[in-house]
Amino acid sequence: MQSVFKWGKYGAIGKITVKNQLMYAADLFIRTLFLLLILYVFTQLWSVTYEGSGETVIGGYRYHELIWYLIFSESLTMAMPKLHVTVEEEVKTGGIGYLLCRPVSYVGYRYAEFAGEFAVRLVSNLLVGGALGIFLFGLPDFGWGWVGFLPVLIGGATLNFMIRMLLALCAFWVEEIQGLVFVYDKLLFTIGGMLLPLELFAEPFRTICRFLPFQTMIYFPVKMAIQFDALRMVQMVGIQALWIGLFGALLYAVYRKGVKRLNVNGG
Repeated sequence: MQSVFKWGKYGAIGKITVKNQLMYAADLFIRTLFLLLILYVFTQLWSVTYEGSGETVIGGYRYHELIWYLIFSESLTMAMPKLHVTVEEEVKTGGIGYLLCRPVSYVGYRYAEFAGEFAVRLVSNLLVGGALGIFLFGLPDFGWGWVGFLPVLIGGATLNFMIRMLLALCAFWVEEIQGLVFVYDKLLFTIGGMLLPLELFAEPFRTICRFLPFQTMIYFPVKMAIQFDALRMVQMVGIQALWIGLFGALLYAVYRKGVKRLNVNGG
């Protein structure tokens, strides 16, 4: 019973975050308009690419599949909350000390907030991006892709949270973490599969990317949605579990060490 109550607290935090996000409908609308602009540029770019190459399939993707891939990847990327800004500010100001006194794990609290905000943004982005995809190509035939998308999405989002939280907690030791987050985001954009599916990368760069964690956060879930494969899904979830275990242990160690360094003045 205590375990249920414990996890129920984090569920309540997530629900409150969802409600707060829905209160700012105007911000959601503006972000989705920017998403449409990006997708329009990509549709024009790849239309010319396919026409110029004379190919109907590039890297295993037809034109409509690649555009759907970009709809999902851009929606995922733009849905990521700026966790590092909040955590960095709390560490610098000492506000984290007040949160540590609450009867919830600080990391768990931030994960619940991250999940709630991410969910609202992602649904909003997919609704708008999906409307564009349906307008261009009609209703998609993803089959079991929607089923495969969800578990891989959860694994990818969890790993993304862990890495962002790790970078944010570096504020215990360094003055600014914006540079670290900037580099991380650019790695996600490129070798994480946001701009291009990994199949379009040249060897041996493509093989190198498969041994890094970045592909698990964007490429994995989007690949499952567009081109579902049950065996591949099991492999992807297994790879995500390994990385989550590794970064989870690292996050725990960094968090414990960082809290010991905490020195709150005047309170």
